[in-house]
Amino acid sequence: MEETYYTIGMAGHIDHGKTALTKALTDVDTDRLKEEKERGISIEPGYAPLQTEDGTHISIIDVPGHERFIRQMIAGVAGIDLVVLVVAADEGVMPQTEEHIEILRFLGIKQCIVAITKIDRVDDVMLELVKEDIEERLAGTIFDGAPSVMVDSLSGKGIPELKRTIFEELKKVEFRDAYGSFRLPIDQVFTVQGQGTVVRGTIYEGAIRRGSQLTLLPKGLKVKARQIQVHHEEQEDARAGQRTAINLGGVDRDQVARGDVLVASDHFLATGTIDVALTLAGGKFTPLKQRAPVKVHTGTSEVMGKIVFFDRNELSGTDEEVLCQIRLDEEIVVRRGDRFILRRPTPVETLGGGWIIQPEGGKYRFGAETVEKLRSMKEGTPEDLVEDALAKAILLDAKGLIQGTSLDEHVLQEAIAAGLDSGRLLELPQQKYALAKTFSKIRGEITGRLESYHAEFPMRQGIPKAELLQSLGAGYPKTFIEYSLNALSEKGEVRKDGQFMALAGFSPHLPKQWKARMEGIIASLEKDGLQAKKWDEYIEGTPLPKGGIPDFTAYLLQSGEAYRLAEDKLIHRTAFTESVSKLKSGTGAAFSLKEAKDALGVSRKYLIPFLELLDSLGATVREDEQRRWADPAQ
Repeated sequence: MEETYYTIGMAGHIDHGKTALTKALTDVDTDRLKEEKERGISIEPGYAPLQTEDGTHISIIDVPGHERFIRQMIAGVAGIDLVVLVVAADEGVMPQTEEHIEILRFLGIKQCIVAITKIDRVDDVMLELVKEDIEERLAGTIFDGAPSVMVDSLSGKGIPELKRTIFEELKKVEFRDAYGSFRLPIDQVFTVQGQGTVVRGTIYEGAIRRGSQLTLLPKGLKVKARQIQVHHEEQEDARAGQRTAINLGGVDRDQVARGDVLVASDHFLATGTIDVALTLAGGKFTPLKQRAPVKVHTGTSEVMGKIVFFDRNELSGTDEEVLCQIRLDEEIVVRRGDRFILRRPTPVETLGGGWIIQPEGGKYRFGAETVEKLRSMKEGTPEDLVEDALAKAILLDAKGLIQGTSLDEHVLQEAIAAGLDSGRLLELPQQKYALAKTFSKIRGEITGRLESYHAEFPMRQGIPKAELLQSLGAGYPKTFIEYSLNALSEKGEVRKDGQFMALAGFSPHLPKQWKARMEGIIASLEKDGLQAKKWDEYIEGTPLPKGGIPDFTAYLLQSGEAYRLAEDKLIHRTAFTESVSKLKSGTGAAFSLKEAKDALGVSRKYLIPFLELLDSLGATVREDEQRRWADPAQ
């Protein structure tokens, strides 16, 4: 049976007994700092293992309750599966408890147990009043109807029942994915003498083994997991849901900070701009102006930034979800769907929270169109997200798609398979992907460019491939252009002639407006036979545009209509064929210059260029003063 791992958070007002309750459940005192002992409050989150009989592994986090330490509370709660909301029977629900409930809601924590502590300090009537007050306060919240247990941590009263309730509620929790890419947001960093740098955190997803090569983001430092501990016990591996300490090799203590993230793949990106879906906290607050400074808590990160609205210039109380963007002062590492809390730095207050739509936000225009775009991204299926990423990037491999969509690797593969099955996606060599509609678009552009080129330059074989690649390069990656050209060639829509690309049905031809003039020049060249004049002399006096003469010359040579007899002379194909036949019939297998002259009856002025042309074409082979036919049978 597969082992399961969960993390529970103890949350509630200061001095309501969270640390004592944690010790009653686990026999571990989580107040580890000297100042915590002296002041009787938790400053940093404390951690303890809760032993079970069925092999379930549970970590309990005792998060700070004092308002001054709310940022540690947020960091501690991030990543938990279930919260035990602690309310002291002698004080009841406090304002700070309600703020904690808001924070837990924004962090997406759905499972809750209410632990009413210090019950030995009050009578039964008071207990009932406290219980009713809690039920009223939780009504309409995400924890409406949460089970409650009355306990006294010092006497142990109610502790067994609380344990049973915890185990029952954990059965309703969706188990964390241990098969995705490893990610651990760091919430504690310290050094151990003789060991070096140690970090702690709750593994959000994936798994890690001792000796694994990791990357510390956002700094991009390469590190190694030299040792792994789970609740002070050395382990060979750890997985999603576990509270883990990792001894890192290759990094100094001062290079690591709370909020950094350890990852085991290059699927994760550091980002400074996030698109978010924001829900406001209950109660009134001073309106938040466009680009106002805000503090963002996500995972274990706590960074300043500016909030950017696209449909308003000021945000006041509203029950509606606000789709907006936060431009951060420092880079963080997040994925789509990660939760965040938004606080105002001055005066300090929780504004709201929500989840991240797009980890790598772009620059958008103010207006309803951008809000609609964000809504589409928010509500999109994995297949939609893949298509959006490919519409933006044109061509991506699996790594690029994970970064562009922030989807889990398994979910991404399912989305790709669905896209390929439906024909909406194309798979290119080296497991790269593109949209079928992008191929249709470039197909139209390629054929359109070829049609235009053929119309402008009808005598050319086609457009040079390098020129075509360059003209399309501004809109498409070269790999995708090459793929498209090959695909269109296989479909018989385009043709490759050496380094030239042409439409399959195209053949070089004389332009309609100059056809008669050019045919007249060709006829004159044919008439002059082997004793052709300089090529320029045929062109002189004609109205042919100078810009078209090189194409006309190239057309005659490439089509085989003529041969280059010398640098400044051409010979018509008919004259060439007749001269070869005449020379062959007037000589033997080998012949001298004189014999050739006698056979053709022309001067050396015309004879030498003709013989050199035969040599260059491989029809004859020169040997000293003689030439022999390369293939006498021809």
